[in-house]
Amino acid sequence: DAHMDSIPIVAFTGQVPTHLIGNDAFQEADNVGICRPCTKHNYLVKEVKELAATIKEACHIARSGRPGPVHVDLPQDVLVRRADFTYPEKVFLRSYNPTVEGHSGQIKKAAQAILKASRPVLCVGGGVISADAAPELTGLAEQAQIPVAMTLMGIGAFPGDHPLCLGMLGMHGAWYTNTAVLRADLLIAVGCRFDERATGRPDAWCPEAKVIHIDIDPSSIAKNFRAEIPIVGDAKHVLVRLNKEVRQLDDGAWKESREAWWEQIKAWKAQHPLRYDWSDAVIKPQHVIQEASRLTAHLDPIVATDVGQHQMWAGQYFTIRKPRHWLTSGGLGTIGYGLPAAIGAAVARPDALVIALLGDGSFQMHMQELSTVVEENLPLKVAIVNNRGHGLVRQWQDLFYGRRFIGVESSARPDYVKVAEAFGVRGLRAATPTEVTATWEQALAHPGPVLMEFVVDPAEACFPMVPGGGAVGEMLLGRPGGDTTEDAHGARSD
Repeated sequence: DAHMDSIPIVAFTGQVPTHLIGNDAFQEADNVGICRPCTKHNYLVKEVKELAATIKEACHIARSGRPGPVHVDLPQDVLVRRADFTYPEKVFLRSYNPTVEGHSGQIKKAAQAILKASRPVLCVGGGVISADAAPELTGLAEQAQIPVAMTLMGIGAFPGDHPLCLGMLGMHGAWYTNTAVLRADLLIAVGCRFDERATGRPDAWCPEAKVIHIDIDPSSIAKNFRAEIPIVGDAKHVLVRLNKEVRQLDDGAWKESREAWWEQIKAWKAQHPLRYDWSDAVIKPQHVIQEASRLTAHLDPIVATDVGQHQMWAGQYFTIRKPRHWLTSGGLGTIGYGLPAAIGAAVARPDALVIALLGDGSFQMHMQELSTVVEENLPLKVAIVNNRGHGLVRQWQDLFYGRRFIGVESSARPDYVKVAEAFGVRGLRAATPTEVTATWEQALAHPGPVLMEFVVDPAEACFPMVPGGGAVGEMLLGRPGGDTTEDAHGARSD
């Protein structure tokens, strides 16, 4: 998961004593071999005197270049030996020198293309967050008045309530977001890898656009999608220089065409805003997330999601304003990610409000970790969007697999309030729409950990949606043959 989402971690594993390695000793596993495909680098420490330098190198590799996981395997006999601990101040690895500064000629070409374009869009990925480049990104968007669309991992790189923000693009992005990207004449991609969940069918994506692609990983450029102006370098360093070039070359000639572009985007927003059918009888999951976003807007919470429909609805309806306030599993889509990630955030940021948005299926993966929440006295707010099944898998079986449902519903449904109380966590339940706001208010007012169960409409599907393997221009606004008109999602739009 960390490897696909470029998250810097150093993982330490225990190993049998060095003299037993390779002998099939008790609990021996080839940890280095197992981890090699999903790490940036692996170490097997055979001498205790090597340990300090190895840890320094591991942290350097994990955090530099394209971030990612580094694995350190520690034999038992190495761990019990003694040595002077000398931690190097600097690391020099002859074969590992990521390019940080982008090519000046390419940066100038990019600035010229930005000022020449009539319909530009910034496509922003998690690389902007990794590089701490959010201020520079905002500066570029504001200087040249460029709308910003974010991948799932890029959420938080640009303020979600900024007038230039288009929100999330891709498979479950808003129709107007994907349409703006599709019709752009210039795409400025920063720190994203153009995976198929973002682009749909590549040959039908952005057919009219020239592409500027900025990424620190040269292997990511042109791997999944073409790039007329590739720039290899750290996003922060490149954007600082790109902003300077744009300011120096800016003669204001772009403003008239950019205003027309914005008027078109506004028209698309009015044509197909994010909407859903309201019901007085059953809770809609989108409403749960909207209320959470509204009630916590002044607190800028850290939001950790799990994987599934609730994750996509959170990407659509929860307004994230700051980088590193959105934790989710993007590339691997790991069910069970949300609660452990939220626990980590709550430990690291005791001053912040941390919300774990989970599905009922994903909560069952790690519900035992409520004991950790209590043991560490973490004021975590856990929200279970309970649709009594694996909703996103069910949606695919419904739409694309002839309604042959298997493994997506369970007759054994735990009482999640009782589960919470069994661990010593306060439990709350909302079963009707009128209870949603009060439930959130009670949870936010409670100083300790709270688990909220929202019993939502199990038939609600997540739209818009690009069919798997389909083109972005083939987005479904509702079930085929059903509510696919301009009013596909009812009249509620908050």
